[in-house]
Amino acid sequence: MEPPHPPPSRGQLSSSSGGNFQHPNLLPRAHPTPSSLPIAEIGVGTTGFGIFFILFGILLYFDSVLLAFGNLLFLTGLLLIIGLRKTFSFFFQRHKLKGTSFFLGGVVIVLLRWPLLGMFLETYGFLSLFKGFFPVVFGFLGNASDIPFLSALFRRLQGTSSMV
Repeated sequence: MEPPHPPPSRGQLSSSSGGNFQHPNLLPRAHPTPSSLPIAEIGVGTTGFGIFFILFGILLYFDSVLLAFGNLLFLTGLLLIIGLRKTFSFFFQRHKLKGTSFFLGGVVIVLLRWPLLGMFLETYGFLSLFKGFFPVVFGFLGNASDIPFLSALFRRLQGTSSMV
């Protein structure tokens, strides 16, 4: 029995399928890039389900079980998307400790079945953690939308805070 042939390098064209040449970019890579890892894709799905359960728990009058499950899925998905080290370095920066403590404290309060108080704490912590991203988001939405009222509102909100 003949041993299998090694795959062609990325720079060569393959004619092993009877004269049908394959473009080198269509050949599989030897090592996956970080953005093509299936763990990150699973993390996106997990985060999406977490957001869904949080919204569904809010719709059902702050159901503590759905909110707790949504929180756990959201945090797990975040860990899977950006990794453990980057997640900890984001949450535990000195200037973000207040927002982190409110956010994670809210998660703990929700897990202890005080959903209304926990969600208020989480919301304050989320706004405190991501306040630097809101001007960028509002600027993008203001430029992308052609609705006169919304673009004026987004432009007004964009100028209220800076990223620095």
